[in-house]
Amino acid sequence: MPSSNWWRTAAIYEIYVRSFADGNGDGEGDLIGLRERLPYLKDLGVDAIWLTPFFRSPMIDGGYDVADYRDVDPMFGTLADFDAMLAAAHALDIRVIVDIVPNHTSSQHAWFAEALAAPPGSLARDRYIFRPATEEPPNDWESIFGGRAWTRTPDGEWYLHLFDPAQPDLNWDNADVRAEFESVLRFWLDRGVDGFRVDVAHGMVKEAGLPSVGHPQQIGLLGREPLPYFDQDGVHEIYRAWRKILDSYPGDRMAVAEAWASTPRRLARYVAPDELHQAFNFDFLAAPWSAAELRATVDACIEAADSVGAPTTWVLSNHDKARHVTRFGSSSVARAAALLMLALPGAVYLYQGEELGLPEVLDLPDDARQDPVWHRSGGTDPGRDGCRVPLPWIADAPAYGFSATGRSWLPQPDWSGLAVSAQLGVPTSVLELYREALRLRRTFNGPLAWHPSPADVLDFQRGDLRCVVNLSSVPVPVPAGEVLLSSADLAGGLLPPDAAVWVR
Repeated sequence: MPSSNWWRTAAIYEIYVRSFADGNGDGEGDLIGLRERLPYLKDLGVDAIWLTPFFRSPMIDGGYDVADYRDVDPMFGTLADFDAMLAAAHALDIRVIVDIVPNHTSSQHAWFAEALAAPPGSLARDRYIFRPATEEPPNDWESIFGGRAWTRTPDGEWYLHLFDPAQPDLNWDNADVRAEFESVLRFWLDRGVDGFRVDVAHGMVKEAGLPSVGHPQQIGLLGREPLPYFDQDGVHEIYRAWRKILDSYPGDRMAVAEAWASTPRRLARYVAPDELHQAFNFDFLAAPWSAAELRATVDACIEAADSVGAPTTWVLSNHDKARHVTRFGSSSVARAAALLMLALPGAVYLYQGEELGLPEVLDLPDDARQDPVWHRSGGTDPGRDGCRVPLPWIADAPAYGFSATGRSWLPQPDWSGLAVSAQLGVPTSVLELYREALRLRRTFNGPLAWHPSPADVLDFQRGDLRCVVNLSSVPVPVPAGEVLLSSADLAGGLLPPDAAVWVR
């Protein structure tokens, strides 16, 4: 595989392993099922896949509560299954990125069991963030999943968990923690993985003294205002050490940060030349369907990334957010947004099923939901299960081909018309739109230059590619040139509302 800065322009496909493909018929996606579906991803036209955690875990938070970072959970297979999948992917020129979860472990990790068995003030407890026994929690920090971020141990001490109590936060001031994760990185790099997605990359270092925020509803400040437990300057020392490890391996290994920062400039610090290679661009994901706001977001993100020589990344959906078809409230807007994203310079991340136009599943039965967000909110927040429903592969097969036995760990709605088999080869389908866009995307390069346009229209050029997106309520003329691809019919040479076109 070519190795020169492949990650700068790559199309990377996120796989929520439990919901992608079931190879052994138990209703849970696994590495065998993933390996069997790799040819589909090759034909789709992606350059790499990112796998959500498949490590040993009690699955309180879908695998983001890791009990053993060096082994595969039996739900997903074995290390041998992983090696076989990795070899098969590389044989198809598909790179593999794995999720690393450094902010916290599972409460069933050997280290935390040792900490609970040890006395207060012990070296074992220093690997996590414990505080002395008091009547009230040490501060007012809130869990991202709802409720307070502190839980008491039987001896009265408090431990920090920015997510679920089953996910105790690690203490990154501890030398054991830093050495352990450098060893974990080398373990997977030695097996041949091409990179890492760093979960909660902004969270490992906390402000000295653990000061209170001062008010509730702190999750609403994420990515908007500074918080004492996120985006602290000390994280950058960690990533400089990790970059040296990545650079010591051949093949252009990389890492991408899941980082929330209050400004694009602060986000750009994560991708300085001696730190990580990419950072997810959540500003684009969160931008409303507005020409002015999208253009401002695109310009700000490109400018911030250019300031440190890094590529920008673009993403519309992922395993933590409602699918963008539902967020936009329109399949037409979703198709246009896809062509907008795929025309922008930099790397793109696709979430499994967005190439099928899958909506969020809003009506899951309460007893089927497994997300801790649902349980910790007392059922007031539906959580993230709705974007994690297993994929439909075959329109008329049990479980739509996800599992040969018809089993599915989350119930699937009537997706017969959205299954891969129903869309493949149908020129007007969402799948064929993505396949063609990903093929054409490889042929264009160059920086973005805006054309003058009406207020509700985006019009820009990249090399020979011109992309026009109509966010107005009336049709607009299609520019002169060869129409390569459009998200809607172009009757009379006009681009309808909520549509996009690529012209050469």
